[in-house]
Amino acid sequence: MIKGDNAFVPTVPLRVAVRGGLDALALLVTEGGRARGDGDIVFHGAPVHPSGAVRLLGDEAGTAWLEIALPAVEEAIGRVVVVGSTETGAMRDAYGASVEAFAPDGTSVARYDVTDAGGETAMVLAELYRRAGGWKFRAVGQGYVNGLAGLVTDHGVDVADAEQTPQPVHTPPVHSAPPVHTPPPFQAPGPVPAQAPVPFQVPAPVAAQAPAPVPFQAPPQDPVSFQAPPVGQVPVPPVAPVPAGVPATAAPRWVYGAGFEPYAQSGRDNDVITVNGLPPGPVIVELSVRGDGYTGLWPLTRFNKEGDTLVNSCEENFRGRVLTLVPGNGRLRLQLKAEGRWQLRVLPLAAATLLTEEELEGGGPDVLLHTGGTADLALHYRGDDNLIVNFYELAEHDDPTELPTDDNAVNEIGKRRETVPLPEGPVLVQLEMADGPWRARLKDLQPHSGPPDAHGVAKVTDIRAGRGRSWWGRS
Repeated sequence: MIKGDNAFVPTVPLRVAVRGGLDALALLVTEGGRARGDGDIVFHGAPVHPSGAVRLLGDEAGTAWLEIALPAVEEAIGRVVVVGSTETGAMRDAYGASVEAFAPDGTSVARYDVTDAGGETAMVLAELYRRAGGWKFRAVGQGYVNGLAGLVTDHGVDVADAEQTPQPVHTPPVHSAPPVHTPPPFQAPGPVPAQAPVPFQVPAPVAAQAPAPVPFQAPPQDPVSFQAPPVGQVPVPPVAPVPAGVPATAAPRWVYGAGFEPYAQSGRDNDVITVNGLPPGPVIVELSVRGDGYTGLWPLTRFNKEGDTLVNSCEENFRGRVLTLVPGNGRLRLQLKAEGRWQLRVLPLAAATLLTEEELEGGGPDVLLHTGGTADLALHYRGDDNLIVNFYELAEHDDPTELPTDDNAVNEIGKRRETVPLPEGPVLVQLEMADGPWRARLKDLQPHSGPPDAHGVAKVTDIRAGRGRSWWGRS
């Protein structure tokens, strides 16, 4: 996700990773954005909320973990704010700062990488907020140069004896890129015995030291293989509430593709990216480029020849997500042409944004997912170039290493308002070309015709992956 993006997440207990060596903190606030008191702030001095719904687990190799049990959050709470802060230095010095939410089985459901931090010493990284009977994740990225004191005061917390002045900037010593870690085992939350809340104390400022140059450290080159959780150790998550006006059998369903830890790499200008150890089959490639020149992206064949074009854009500060296939040997190679700094991630199909009757906003190519019954897809495109939209029907497709033949739904130039019919899900909706802002939502959404499962949710497909895990499923 990029700053400002939002997406539905399943109403289940989530584990949230705050990376980059940052201290993690959570604020539980009302719809008005205000905490009810010191008891609504979860930090090292009070690591468990009185309701038991939010817990601070501690740090592990530069990653701080929070548990946020969304079904247990009190009705009076409208948002759970996830905060990262520095003990020394500024947010811009935090290498690999990001926030990522995981479902109970370890599937990543939302992630935001901080790319524009400055001299702030504390930042609202993300927030989980109620919407249409469920929960959404928003990438926020709002920094505070006056640190935690200013941030928590802004959310209604009375800081005891807090310094309101900015903390001095200190560059941390040279270190290697932080390793990727899987979420810690989930512990079912329980209520905490009533006790007086611990007043929140802002950490004392650290004396400034002369900064030393920090050489660029490349991110890890190999993704961490997905490890399925042991049988019997993963709690069965409850079914997410159905948004108002949506038939029960058309409720949004969480979808799992061939599982693997997202791979990330950053660099500058033209490059060739190699990712080893991926499961063969379709994946999502997310690319952002800061620059005003040409951006092009192609997969490379085993003969090092360019495959079909994935990105062909002259847009300034390009951002987009595209589909490509990982070969049978699990080695994906991509040729990138760019002018400026870039970030690239390889993601499982589970990262596709779920289509609902609530309007999505985006810009650039993207990969969306429809899981309900028949519906109409309403698109409003405000770009000046080509708009190309393809559908991939997956319900009868039984080969997880390939995509079915696509159905071209839109191929137009310039600003457009289009409404096109969608078949029953699961359907991948690919905005292959969309160099400009767009909006999308479902209309006239119908119940899925498949028989309901034990939870009353319509079954979509029986596709199985070669590794014995469900390729498409629901949580």
